[in-house]
Amino acid sequence: MNPWRGLKGLPADAWIISAATLVNRSGTMVLIFLVLYLTGSLGFAPEVAALGVTIYGIGAIIAGPITGALCDRFGPRAVMQWSLISSGIALSLVPLARGVTAVFAALFVWSLLAEAFRPACMAAITEVAGPGQSRAGIALVRLAINVGMSIGPAVGGLLATVSFTALFLADAATSVAAGILLLLWKPHAVATVGEDASSTPYVSRWQALADRRLIWFLAAFTPVLMVFFQHEAATALYLVRDLGYSESFYGLLFTINTGIIILLEVPLNLSMSHWQHRAALALGAALVALGFGALAGAASLPAIIGTVVIWTFGEMILLPGSGAYVADIAPAGRRGQYMGFYTMTFGVAFAVGPWLGTLVLERAGARALWLGCLAAGAVSTLMLMRLPRGGISQSA
Repeated sequence: MNPWRGLKGLPADAWIISAATLVNRSGTMVLIFLVLYLTGSLGFAPEVAALGVTIYGIGAIIAGPITGALCDRFGPRAVMQWSLISSGIALSLVPLARGVTAVFAALFVWSLLAEAFRPACMAAITEVAGPGQSRAGIALVRLAINVGMSIGPAVGGLLATVSFTALFLADAATSVAAGILLLLWKPHAVATVGEDASSTPYVSRWQALADRRLIWFLAAFTPVLMVFFQHEAATALYLVRDLGYSESFYGLLFTINTGIIILLEVPLNLSMSHWQHRAALALGAALVALGFGALAGAASLPAIIGTVVIWTFGEMILLPGSGAYVADIAPAGRRGQYMGFYTMTFGVAFAVGPWLGTLVLERAGARALWLGCLAAGAVSTLMLMRLPRGGISQSA
C-alpha cells in the first residue's frame, strides 16, 4: 500500500515548491545545533546562547506579517526566491562573527531573510493546489520538509564533531540551491497570489486581527508551540550536557522523528480527514505535551526515544492541521496575510520557548522544565477544544 496515495492529483507547481523545500530542508543544521555552537565554540553561557535562539525568533516575528502582506501584493514566488538566496548568503557570514553583539546581529539579519520563506511557501502551496486540495498541498510540503529533516540533522551531527563552520556553509549552500531552483520555475497552474496586484484593493496588513477565530487560534496554539520548540535548545543541553549523550545521538533523534513522519503523516491525516479541527488539534497538542512532559522521568536511551515517538505523533496531527485551519478561515485574496500571522506565531514561540526553557533548566532543574511543558501543553489542549469552527480538519 502506498502511504502517500493521498497526494495524487496535485499540479506540477506544487511538486516544484516541495522540491525546493526539500533541497532547503536537507541542509537544516544550524538552528538545531546553534546552542551547542554558541556554548561550545564561542564559550557563551547557556542563558546567553539560548538568547541567541530568541534573537532569531524575534526576527521571525517581524518577518511574518510583513512577508504575508508582500505575498498578497507581489506574489509568494518572488518572496520565496529572494528569501532563500539572500538568507543563504547571510548564513554563510554568521561564523565570521565572534562577540555577543556581532553574533546576535548576524542571527537577526539571517532570521529576517530566512523566515520570509515560511509564509510565502504556505501561501504558494495552498494557492497552486487549488480548491479542495490545499490540505494535500500542505501534506506534500510537510513530507518534503521531513524528508529533508531526516538528512540535515544527522549530517549536521557529524559535521558538528568536525567543524561548525562547515555546518554553517552546508546549510547556506542548500538555501541558495533551493532559491536557484525556484528561479528556474515556470508556473503552470493557476495564477499565483499577487500576480494582478494592481486590481487588488489595499488591505491593511493588520486587518486579519479582527477575525476572532484567528485570534483565539493564535492564543491557543502558542503555548504548545513553545513546548514543541524545546528541541531547539533545552533538550540539546539536557541530553548532551546533563545526561552525557553525544551530539550524533541527538541528531539521530531527529532522523527517528522525521522517519516516522515520512511513513505515517499522510495516511494518519487521511484517516482523520473528517475530524473537526478542534478535535484533531486538541489531540495533537495533548500528545506534544505528553511527549515532552515524559522527559521528567526518562533518562535511558529507550525511554528518550519513546518520548520522541509520542511528541512526533502529536506533531503529525498538530502542525498540518493548524496550517489547514488557517487556510480554511482565510478570505480570498488574503491568504498571505493570514499565513503571515500564523507563521509569526512560530516566531513568538521560537523567541520565547527555547530561552525560557533553558532558563528554567538552569535555575529550577530538568523536572521543573518538563512538568512545566506538560502544563503549558494542557492549556493549549483545553483552548483548542473550544476552537471556533472553521470546517473539518482534512489535513492531507
